[in-house]
Amino acid sequence: MSEEVKAEETPQGSPGFPDELPVLPLSNIVVFPRTMAPLMVGSDKYIRMIETAAARQRLVALVTQKVHDMEDPTPNQLYRTGAIGRILQMQKQPDGTLRILIQGLKRIRLESYTQEEPFFSARLTVLEDVLEKTLELEATVRAVRELFTKMVSMLPQFPEELKMVFANITEPGELADFLAATVNMELHDRQALLEELDVLKRLEGVHKHIQRETDVLTLSTKIQAVAHSEMDKNQRDYYLRRQLEAIKKELGEAGSDTEKEQLEVAEKIRQAGMNPEAQKEAERELDRLKMMHPSSAEYSVVRTYLDWILSLPWNTETVDILDLKKVTETLDNDHYDLEKPKERIIEYLAVRKLKPDIKGPILCFSGPPGVGKTSLGRSIATAMGRKFIRVSLGGVRDEAEIRGHRRTYIGALPGRVIQGIKRAGSRNPVFILDEVDKLGSDFRGDPSSALLEVLDPEQNYSFTDHYLDVPFDLSKVMFITTANVVHTIPDALRDRLEVINLPGYMEEEKVEIAKKYIIPKQVEAHGLSLDKLTFEDDALMMVIRDYTREAGLRNMEREIATICRKVATKVVEGQEGTFLITTEKVRNFLGIARFFNETRIRTSKAGVATGLAWTQAGGDILFIESTRMKGKGGLILTGQLGNVMKESARTALSLIRSNAQDFGIAEKGLENAEIHVHVPAGAIPKDGPSAGVALTISLVSLLKNLPIKPDIAATGEITLRGTVMPVGGIREKVLAGRRAGIKHIILPKLNEKDLSEIPENLRSQLTFHLVEDINEVFKLDLFQEQTENVNNKG
Repeated sequence: MSEEVKAEETPQGSPGFPDELPVLPLSNIVVFPRTMAPLMVGSDKYIRMIETAAARQRLVALVTQKVHDMEDPTPNQLYRTGAIGRILQMQKQPDGTLRILIQGLKRIRLESYTQEEPFFSARLTVLEDVLEKTLELEATVRAVRELFTKMVSMLPQFPEELKMVFANITEPGELADFLAATVNMELHDRQALLEELDVLKRLEGVHKHIQRETDVLTLSTKIQAVAHSEMDKNQRDYYLRRQLEAIKKELGEAGSDTEKEQLEVAEKIRQAGMNPEAQKEAERELDRLKMMHPSSAEYSVVRTYLDWILSLPWNTETVDILDLKKVTETLDNDHYDLEKPKERIIEYLAVRKLKPDIKGPILCFSGPPGVGKTSLGRSIATAMGRKFIRVSLGGVRDEAEIRGHRRTYIGALPGRVIQGIKRAGSRNPVFILDEVDKLGSDFRGDPSSALLEVLDPEQNYSFTDHYLDVPFDLSKVMFITTANVVHTIPDALRDRLEVINLPGYMEEEKVEIAKKYIIPKQVEAHGLSLDKLTFEDDALMMVIRDYTREAGLRNMEREIATICRKVATKVVEGQEGTFLITTEKVRNFLGIARFFNETRIRTSKAGVATGLAWTQAGGDILFIESTRMKGKGGLILTGQLGNVMKESARTALSLIRSNAQDFGIAEKGLENAEIHVHVPAGAIPKDGPSAGVALTISLVSLLKNLPIKPDIAATGEITLRGTVMPVGGIREKVLAGRRAGIKHIILPKLNEKDLSEIPENLRSQLTFHLVEDINEVFKLDLFQEQTENVNNKG
């Protein structure tokens, strides 16, 4: 958003300005009359103030904070003397801040604050310069002009525009303000000059600061001259050493081990294939090395740097396997299902075959733990014939972990990206950045910000590590990130990623994966053979249903490993023959079942409903329990619920109260009843709006004293009007319901499109009820026959 405000005539007021204006606190800057200054406004309340002022009279009072790093100062923390500023231009930045160009008009003194919220506003008095034209004033003006001209001559980078402004100033007061705003000085010194109304005294103060700055520049020039002469001496020593080396070479004299080492380094630099900038830096460091004594501490630092820069694969890369059929076979052999990621890799290779210089994609595999995100990256590297590197970012809080440490630090090293490239020995590996959603940040920087350049194909061709301090081309690297959830990844970083969701597996899929991948792997790992150890499908299904309840495969693999260990023990004890793992042997080896279908037990009483939830580990079911007791009509919520879920419960109760007659609920039962809603597993935080429908069903079941059928579960957000709104994670929720023995699932009508993600064979086993309104929910056959329930009577 860009908005420009043009200056107009001075508004009417006393004297020429309003008696009251909004106050904009300034940090680390003093604005003088007759000068212009760009300002950045980041606070929401001051952005609103600026926009309000721009729409009216475009005037604000500018005063400086006494402590510059205060985020929200109080009136006592602001100076009383400031300037009236007119807003000339303002522009909204992409990060939400507001950039404004403001012109100082007149000095002011704040007399009293008339308001402090939503922003400061104060009554003010306009201050006029005290000016008496005397010979002393004329001499001071001339001295200030001459001294400032001398200072500018020592600053070749001084802007030409400011020189022209300085040359065109004729008024002494304007000259003093311009110089006070231009010359380098402390903030309190600028404020003192702003508060000085006597023009002669103000010019004398400015003259003092210009004189000090001129003295500093003169001393700096002398120091540079001395340093330059010292550098000339070092240069002379360098040429003499090179001549000495050439003489020794012509005479055939053997040099020292150090000289031989340096010659080898020089040859490696020529053969490394670096880009011109890196080669120039390496040669410069080698020249420094030749002028140092090997026993000096700096010698080892420079030598280590050269070792790093020479060890990188500047022009070494592997040749991609572009046989799509072979790549497809490799991916299918390593992973079951996961069709979308496989299809994306095949598309990339097809395009690369047609256009070899295509930049690598930045993929993000998102899904619950244990679904194969990291191992899929390894399979991609194998299928493409590339090197594979994995770096875990979980818990990384230091920006230097990504971008490296500067060489000025003791023990400095490159960041993890450059270290990974060195380990790979190729500049086009498959590079896995694991757990990118678990990056942190603290006083050492924000690693996710450092990743912005690494993961941007438009920038990473010249990635500069702080340690190397030369660009390295990362555009040929195929970066793959993994995350359990994507909403915790910063927006700017997520925008650079192509997110591919890896959902949880169905039970039938887990059985196939176990037979094709997990069992052969574990049998081999435990010294057994497949001809002596086999599993029945029913036994595998028992392991999945009764001993693991997860979206991924890790726990199932652990249980299968446990069975393999038990069998290995029996083999060592001397038992011979083949081992067929049946459901009975699963119970013997793994013990009592850890999970069971608890929906029938839980929902046998009125007031208990089954909801479907999504977590970072996949889908899960929630039991929502309600009860009532005598009271004053309050609502108690327990179970470590988040704010959004608490609001859903209040919304459900308000909806029922306002439609009690339609729902067949006696209003007397609501007037003197205290309602208590509890979601078990109280140690686990729960939040989100998707339990709204289940909460409503639970409360209606309680108030009508009708238990809900155990094979029904619901998800969806509810509004005060009874509208059922869509929610996310439908596939994971449906899988969780199916694992728990649910047969009927109530979904929002707007989530109908999400059913396409659920396999046809699973959809045929469940009945989906798509609803738009809560009344449609209660038209369904939800409740069991009415029973007496003593525990739920108010």
